[in-house]
Amino acid sequence: MLPGLTVPGSLAVLLQAFRSCFRLRPFEVFCLLAVGMVTQTGWCTVTGMLTGAGMQTVVSHHRAHRFFSTHAWSADQLGLAMARLIVATLVPAGAGLHLAVDDSLCRRRGTGVHGAFWTHDASQPGQVIARGNRWVIVGIVVALPFSSRPTCLPVLFRLWGGKGSTTPVELARTLVGLLARAFPDRAIHLVADAAYHGKPLQDLPERVTWTTRIQRNACSTSPRRPHRQAGTPPHQGDRIGAPPRPPLAPGHRGPLRPHRHRAPRRGRLPVVRRFGKRTGRLIAAAEGAGEEGRQLLLFTTDLAAPAEQIITRYAARWSIEVAIETAKGPMGVGQARNRVELAVQRTVPFGMLTMSLVYCWYTRYGHHPDDVTARRAAAPWYTTKTEPSFADMLATLRRTIIAARFLPEWPAQPTLEQITAVHRAWASAAA
Repeated sequence: MLPGLTVPGSLAVLLQAFRSCFRLRPFEVFCLLAVGMVTQTGWCTVTGMLTGAGMQTVVSHHRAHRFFSTHAWSADQLGLAMARLIVATLVPAGAGLHLAVDDSLCRRRGTGVHGAFWTHDASQPGQVIARGNRWVIVGIVVALPFSSRPTCLPVLFRLWGGKGSTTPVELARTLVGLLARAFPDRAIHLVADAAYHGKPLQDLPERVTWTTRIQRNACSTSPRRPHRQAGTPPHQGDRIGAPPRPPLAPGHRGPLRPHRHRAPRRGRLPVVRRFGKRTGRLIAAAEGAGEEGRQLLLFTTDLAAPAEQIITRYAARWSIEVAIETAKGPMGVGQARNRVELAVQRTVPFGMLTMSLVYCWYTRYGHHPDDVTARRAAAPWYTTKTEPSFADMLATLRRTIIAARFLPEWPAQPTLEQITAVHRAWASAAA
């Protein structure tokens, strides 16, 4: 470890899971920047991470920038190492992996930013066009032991180059393939919104299932009939038109919630259809009752799971939206201002993987039932708060790092300057 860099023992244990992804010196800088990104309460630029770790007078900022722009390491290997850590920490042995995929825009300015272009920003209401880097993100959806909601932890990423380049569906297919090869003994169930469908998904292994929402202009086909004429047999049957779609409730916003889903008595489509060459099912889901309820159609290649399980699995897709918003908010992902190709392709994945690391650390070492009690005592207006938020997890890890930084190596009376520095650091971490 770098001289002067303080890493708590519990966090150092988790950081060792990524040791094989780096050489010695890049691994030291990785630990430095990961600690700095956690403790930085201001802008999470590359130099901001250096300042957050308190190493700005020890390590040159050129060395921190070279970690992203020139050092030899792979974001895919780092993501797969994080996936193994998540599975070992939060997924029961032998259980299938639940994945979610989505894309998001990190706004960037300047003509020299690699991969930046003008595109729709789905995080803003209305038809907002913004310039920046668009990322395809795949995360593992897990159930935290102290949370009643599913949580998505991002692990793999691809920078989309816009129209004319590899499509987001193909990029998502590549990322899912990496996870399938990394976990050959586990079933993989992925959920996505209506944009992720098409022929690139036809060659997925049988143990990998894909669940997505049917688009409004989708067209169903009947199962293929026996071909008795000369020539190549058709891949699908006759076209039977768009599926019936009840009207959506006006003004409805937000995710579907699993406990409110029900299978409607009318409008259910249990017939097996074709999705390119891949066989699957159409399932009608509804939220609420009557004309005010929201209804949609789901397509899934999972032929064995009950409809209720498919609906619950798809409802957990909203967790990746929460993960992206959390990464851009408390973690400051996307605030780095590097421009060269390798640096742009690595900085956002590094930030999101650091966020996943915070979740793993808090689950293993940081959680305590009194965290919520202390938070409600400090903010009594949160009358319905019963679970720790990511901000609480981040504050807990910051305090642990600060305590390790100022803890003397030998028993001695702390000075007034040390006590004042600890108080300021704790106040900054809680802000």
